[in-house]
Amino acid sequence: MAVRSALPWPLRWLSVALVLGFSAAIALWAFEQGKSLAGVDDRAKVELESLRRESAQMRVDLEKAQSVVNTSQSQLIAEQTSQRELVEQIRRLQEENQGLRDDLSFFERLVPSGGGTTAARIRSIQAEVLTNTQVKWQVLVIQAAKNPAPFEGSIEVSFLGTLDGAPFVLSPPGSPRAVKLVQYMRLGGEFEIPEKVRPKSLTVKLIQNGALKSVQTFSF
Repeated sequence: MAVRSALPWPLRWLSVALVLGFSAAIALWAFEQGKSLAGVDDRAKVELESLRRESAQMRVDLEKAQSVVNTSQSQLIAEQTSQRELVEQIRRLQEENQGLRDDLSFFERLVPSGGGTTAARIRSIQAEVLTNTQVKWQVLVIQAAKNPAPFEGSIEVSFLGTLDGAPFVLSPPGSPRAVKLVQYMRLGGEFEIPEKVRPKSLTVKLIQNGALKSVQTFSF
């Protein structure tokens, strides 16, 4: 036995069409609602575009700020370099000034005292104890005459001190030393002494052809 529907086929097709149309309407409504809920509607697109423009502007501002920072750092480095160069220049000028003072003092000693001889002679002598075992000395020999003949001779240095209460005499290495000058000569040196020696004096002699021309002693 077969059971047949009471509705004719045109009505059945109409019913199916109505159901499909209703389902499509519901689906479209759900899609539009989903778009609204997901934030992809027109307003969201406008806001997204605005955010993109703000982000691009912020990147431009950031690059400008970084450029300013880099420029400031470069200026700071340049200023620090200039300051170091200025300090170094001041130090060099101070050294040059001290050198000029030393030269001035040296040439002032070249000027002969009134009534002094114009022959080669020891003008001044200086000595100091640098450490307990090291002595430094310096001597200035001059000829005060105008256009003098060259002087050739030798310098002899002798050191006198005491060691455990007894006299201690030392002739430093390199003494006597040959010298040759026309107007003036400044020479000196350093030598070692025993640790327990107490310095007393340093004597310098100027000798020519075995004859003593000048002698001077420095007392510590």
